[in-house]
Amino acid sequence: MTDLTQRVLALLAALQMGRAFTGEELAARLNVSPRTLRRDVGRLRGYGYPVEAQPGPGGYYRLSAGSAMPPLLLQDDEAIAALLGLATLASTGSASGGSLDDAAARAYGKVDQYLPKRLRARAAALRTSLETRQTLAPSTSVDTLSVLADAIHHMHLVAFDYAGATGPTTARRVEPHRQIHQHLRWYLLAWDTGKRDWRVFRTDRITNLRNTGRAFTPRPLPADTGIDYLREGLNKQQNRVVLTVDAPMTAVADALKYQDVQLEPITPHRTRAVLRSDSWQWLLLNLAFLDADFTIHEPAAFQTACQRFGVRLQQT
Repeated sequence: MTDLTQRVLALLAALQMGRAFTGEELAARLNVSPRTLRRDVGRLRGYGYPVEAQPGPGGYYRLSAGSAMPPLLLQDDEAIAALLGLATLASTGSASGGSLDDAAARAYGKVDQYLPKRLRARAAALRTSLETRQTLAPSTSVDTLSVLADAIHHMHLVAFDYAGATGPTTARRVEPHRQIHQHLRWYLLAWDTGKRDWRVFRTDRITNLRNTGRAFTPRPLPADTGIDYLREGLNKQQNRVVLTVDAPMTAVADALKYQDVQLEPITPHRTRAVLRSDSWQWLLLNLAFLDADFTIHEPAAFQTACQRFGVRLQQT
């Protein structure tokens, strides 16, 4: 099946070059027999691709010129995943013009016209049955993400104005290396040529972005991955917390769903959790919803604070 899929996609890629091919050319290009080529052309037509065929001497195969974009070559589960992904992305942000969430919302409403006919009814049913709650998160410009992606790919310096969380807006010139998505926010990991150090920038705070076209030599990342470096920065002022909870891992994950937590099942009904927190009160509040026993292994200050709180509860 994998060979068949790869072969049909290779045929489609050749036809999308925009010119006509003889049967002999395509068969040689794909290393298949003329009979197999005819079957694969029939498969493409079954998916909705308008493949023209001229038989006899001077015959050819080509995609119809001037036709609408062919339907996407998606399996049923891929189509559902695409729609759910667009719906999820559309629900995060302010839906301002030019934002990524606004683009996702518009694409979500029209994606079915690019699907094969056999999937359109199912996609329409999914759209009418699905509700998503708007989640407050900073909107990010599609143009900003695209310019950064192009600069990272070609290793070009970029310049922009950056609004800090508390300080004034400053002009930056950086070597962009990675775009990172974490906790509903987009970040840029880059080498700041002015600071001569690695920096992480919130993408939604970047304005007046320009690709300078000036190339740079890539540097080794300051951590194993960009996400690891971002986590180190976000967690710098927080305590490392290690605890064991007498509850299944799925239940613990649900209670701590908004945290960057690492979970490990000890038994089907016991879970080890490692996370970062600056407040034992916050941790206790979230664990209280589990209605399960737990043991805090570190830090010692959290152990002591929770023990004292437990004593006060017993005295009321």
